[in-house]
Amino acid sequence: MRKPKDTAAPRPRRASPVETPVEAAGLEGNVRAVDRALALLDAFREEEGPLPLADLARRSGLHLTTALRLLGTLESHGFVKRLPTGGYVLGATLLLLGERFRRNLRLDDHVRPALERLRAESGESATFFVRDGDRRRCLFRLESPHPVRDFARVGESQPLGIGGHGRALLALEAPAGERPRLPIISRGERLQDVAAIAAPVLGAGGLLAGSIGITMPLYRFDAAAEALCTSLVLREALAVTMALGGDPTPIRELV
Repeated sequence: MRKPKDTAAPRPRRASPVETPVEAAGLEGNVRAVDRALALLDAFREEEGPLPLADLARRSGLHLTTALRLLGTLESHGFVKRLPTGGYVLGATLLLLGERFRRNLRLDDHVRPALERLRAESGESATFFVRDGDRRRCLFRLESPHPVRDFARVGESQPLGIGGHGRALLALEAPAGERPRLPIISRGERLQDVAAIAAPVLGAGGLLAGSIGITMPLYRFDAAAEALCTSLVLREALAVTMALGGDPTPIRELV
């Protein structure tokens, strides 16, 4: 008996994952257009009025016709708005995205990795405090691997104005000419035989998010440890501030 002939439709061939030259050229052009559009948005400055097309093109390094075309696309999506006078301002879509960013922002997503870096590079305990009225509260903490270390509990409340974290949380409240240098260093200030290095962390709108720092037994806090921990704490305070959408300038000005 003869075997029936297979009449099933042939399976379609899978497309090759390798981009063709035409596809690659198109993708490169799209990426370049995104870069140029972002350059236009970055051309706006704080406390400036509407900007004319010529100024936006000059600041972004684009030809007038290219800037005009991209601004039209940005306006159609609400990222910029063209005024009847002809100038451009940032659009409401950016405000909406900023609000989404604020609502979706999880403090521990940025603070915990920073504390892990501090502990790994210093070998000491790393802590993040937040202000709680006239007190400060330990929100995150990673303990030192050393058998001899200082001790603190997450959730524990401590006084403001004393110790590295206690003073770091108040550092930017002082008048401009009276603010302390950052990071704050304390030796046996709140607890005998404990040293602390801390710096404030800022969030969006310049609001205080907390303080980040390192604590250790005072006998291990020699000149080498001070130099290392000072640079580490400052680095992470600036990094977390920027990750939270804050302006690091007030911190940098006190270094």
